[in-house]
Amino acid sequence: MQDIQKQFAGVVALDHATLTVLPGEVHALIGQNGAGKSTLIKVLTGAYRKDGGTVLFGGKSVDFASPLAAQVGGITTIYQEVNLVGLRTVAENIFMGREPKRFGLIQWGAMNAEAARLLAGLGLTLDVTRPLEEFSTAIQQMVALARAVSVQARLVIMDEPTSSLNEREVETLFGVIRTLKRGGVSVMFVSHRLDELYAVCDRITVMRDGKTVYSGEMSSISRLQLVEQMLGREIRSEGAQTGFARTGAAQDPGTGQPLLNASHIRAGARLTDASIEVGQGEVVGLAGLLGSGRSELARIVFGADRADHGEVTLGDQHAAFRTPIDAIRAGIGFCSEDRKAEGIVPELSVRENLTLALLPRLSKAGIVDTRRQAEVVDRFIARLGIKTSDPDQPIRELSGGNQQKVLLARWLAMNPRLLILDEPTRGIDVGAKAEIQQLIGELAQGGLGVLMISSELEELIEGCHRVTVLREGQTVAHLSGTQISEDQLLHAMAQGSAQDSLNHGEPRQAAL
Repeated sequence: MQDIQKQFAGVVALDHATLTVLPGEVHALIGQNGAGKSTLIKVLTGAYRKDGGTVLFGGKSVDFASPLAAQVGGITTIYQEVNLVGLRTVAENIFMGREPKRFGLIQWGAMNAEAARLLAGLGLTLDVTRPLEEFSTAIQQMVALARAVSVQARLVIMDEPTSSLNEREVETLFGVIRTLKRGGVSVMFVSHRLDELYAVCDRITVMRDGKTVYSGEMSSISRLQLVEQMLGREIRSEGAQTGFARTGAAQDPGTGQPLLNASHIRAGARLTDASIEVGQGEVVGLAGLLGSGRSELARIVFGADRADHGEVTLGDQHAAFRTPIDAIRAGIGFCSEDRKAEGIVPELSVRENLTLALLPRLSKAGIVDTRRQAEVVDRFIARLGIKTSDPDQPIRELSGGNQQKVLLARWLAMNPRLLILDEPTRGIDVGAKAEIQQLIGELAQGGLGVLMISSELEELIEGCHRVTVLREGQTVAHLSGTQISEDQLLHAMAQGSAQDSLNHGEPRQAAL
């Protein structure tokens, strides 16, 4: 793929991106959220039509009109969420749309025998006449692989294939990948788990902001250099980089009173041993690469997901919230990373969005007190400087920064004790970003506890009293004071760190 360009409504998604995958190699494709990985894959497989550039496959120019055309041409994709039919049998899923027939009738015996043979080649022996839903996610992914093999794909794209697998299942998958490689099949491996990349991949391509920023041998780049390429860290001029510096909040020690303590949280394959603490009046950063478990830990604290093991306390009370409603009643607010899907209600007004969580307090016998509602809305529009023509303007018409301010106002109106912010300044302009950063600092100085997930190192360095670093589901470092530096953060995210290993006893290596 050479000089691939793609825009959506004038927004550049791919900016002359390139990708070269060799025959019979395992090639890693990585980058942060919004880097362009998924768009590049969808252009390759015909889900999107490119605006410019060329694609050569097997030495021939191709421009697939659909994913089906790409599959016929020798490219198949296995997505993170297995896109097969659970109620159908294993064999039916492998041959769906390509069932062997004679005189118009499906040859069930031949289909089942061939399905069993394909799975045996991947090291699996199972009853292919059973419904797919009766098997684990790992087995379902192997079935998706068998389907790819059955269509004689020359390139198999795996999008986060290990996200739902345990360690033994990951090793089985790696064995299958090596088998495909020996058979001359190329594999494109999309993952954020660095240990996996080094274990199974030959070469790597790194994307950032729609561009290809690095491509080379896996063995020729260190973990730290890889993280630097992903994050785009360069030597910058000295001085303040964020709105946090205007308040000096990170220099204020807070009240010292404990507020949140989540210890040794485990949840599926995403969180294996995560711990974090937040005090009153503190901004505590939660750092880590995409896929490290940051958002998963925040969702467990908020009651959106359940932990398999571990303890959460709020103040001096046990806080195993069963639902977000329980967390809200206890004084926790949560601004999700995905503002459009999990934050705003686009067709509702600014007024309705701002008071959405507050409605039970503004209502009596199901009737909203519109006078009190208007007072709240006017107060927070003025306090946060929300730019809107009218409180009844649809929120979808506001800029990203003003939408984010409305979401912050929604939770501030609840007078929370703890505010969880997942990438609070992502996707908004520089001016609004600085305003929101300054507001977060002022809220902390007012006694609010803030847990802030951020991929921007400047935010963590200038805005946080302490930073906890997650790596592949584990807490690997607690940093404070002068330890919160670019070098320390990058090292911890890339390799793990035993420095200041608060609440973890003896230093230990981060494990897969």
